[in-house]
Amino acid sequence: MSGSSVPRSVPGSYGLPVIGAVRDRLDFYYFQGQDKYFESRVDRYGSTVVRINVPPGPFMARDPRVVALLDAKSFPVLFDVTKVEKKNVFTGTYMPSTSLTGGYRVCSYLDPSEPTHAKVKQLLFSLLLSRKDAVVPAFRSNFSKLFDTVESQIAQDGKADFGKLNDVTAFDFVGEAYFGVRPSATDLGKGGPTKAALWLLWQLHPLITLGLPMIIEEPLLHTFHLPPFLLSGDYKALYKYFSTAASQALDTAESIGLSREEACHNLLFATTFNSYGGIKIMFPSLLANVAKAGKTLHEKLAAEIRAAVAEAGGEVTFPALEKMELTKSVVWEALRLDPPVKFQYGHAKTDLEIESHDAVFQVKKGEMLFGYQPCATKDAVVFGPTAREFVGDRFVGEEGSNLLQYVYWSNGRETENPSLDNKQCPGKNFVVLVGRLFLVELFLRYDTFTADVGTGVVFTGVTKATSRVLPPSKV
Repeated sequence: MSGSSVPRSVPGSYGLPVIGAVRDRLDFYYFQGQDKYFESRVDRYGSTVVRINVPPGPFMARDPRVVALLDAKSFPVLFDVTKVEKKNVFTGTYMPSTSLTGGYRVCSYLDPSEPTHAKVKQLLFSLLLSRKDAVVPAFRSNFSKLFDTVESQIAQDGKADFGKLNDVTAFDFVGEAYFGVRPSATDLGKGGPTKAALWLLWQLHPLITLGLPMIIEEPLLHTFHLPPFLLSGDYKALYKYFSTAASQALDTAESIGLSREEACHNLLFATTFNSYGGIKIMFPSLLANVAKAGKTLHEKLAAEIRAAVAEAGGEVTFPALEKMELTKSVVWEALRLDPPVKFQYGHAKTDLEIESHDAVFQVKKGEMLFGYQPCATKDAVVFGPTAREFVGDRFVGEEGSNLLQYVYWSNGRETENPSLDNKQCPGKNFVVLVGRLFLVELFLRYDTFTADVGTGVVFTGVTKATSRVLPPSKV
């Protein structure tokens, strides 16, 4: 540490009650945007640990005041459950109604000290392990159809909106991978992704903007909770799918002391919010970064992926995936730059001393600690002058591997693993796996591609693979 080790108070200002929080909310959503909002406070107070207000503020959050940790050194205190309590802080300073989760506080809102936390996490670990061998074939069958559609839409319209296709495909994939039943083949039909998207919106609307005029969005999304009863029909339809498709997992839940009902609401949340919601964000981000990187990276990925699959006899196997070092690095780099969950929270369990790169700060017991992940994972002290850039091979080799400890997308370090005692995402390794599978499917099929990248990702052209390592029926 280069600065003084004498603890000092955290700089910053909350402004006037209510007025200060509302003004900051407008900066966050409209006048500055997320990144600039936090970066400007760091510049203003000359510190990466600052006191600020975070959305949504009045009138959904009783107290918008936090101590923000905006560098790679201070941020990891949020992972340490001996120092912070994680009860009811998954979405931060507000909590959605439990009416949206069947009346239960699901695992994401539980502190590890609560007995149900370990039971639910054990259920999720058991599910992931039992379905391990189903993931690759489920992924390939679903996403090969997505790319068939991409090609037909490009042939017909000259473009294909990846986000829309991904929303539909990912929902079927997750259901098939976890439970062996595609939601679209059940009573849910093709309505599952829309119902899921609305359910996600009802929980996350205080933290997002839909691009509507401020005068509409502020009262509609950022001032009062959307009424849960409007979603009751959609939620019942989703619950019915899970109660049937996940029957084997629910049997497991009963054997470890969870009721089928509580377990089903937790499986619905973990599958729809954590897994499906994560893929909705992650795949477009991954594709956008790879698209912008251009043909040189595409050629390297194609060569690595095809060589590893050829060596495995033309099959996409776990050992083959492990050999794809550049492919793994590209996924980690996309997660570093644009983590699916950007905010972390926790209440200080005791008086704490928190270190940034150049100072030590005093925090009082009970204060809300907040981390904006992109600030921490784009820390130039750690990642150097290219910290804000996409560098596909950043994590290749020994030097690159040493940087993985600073990739925090999963509510923990990439070098650590989820356990019953921590709050790291149970599906951490699943997310990295499907990110790699996405690149594998893409570059077994294409030598290169082009896309328009804006608020979404739209394919504008694909170049079919000139060298194939799989029989045509498998690609």
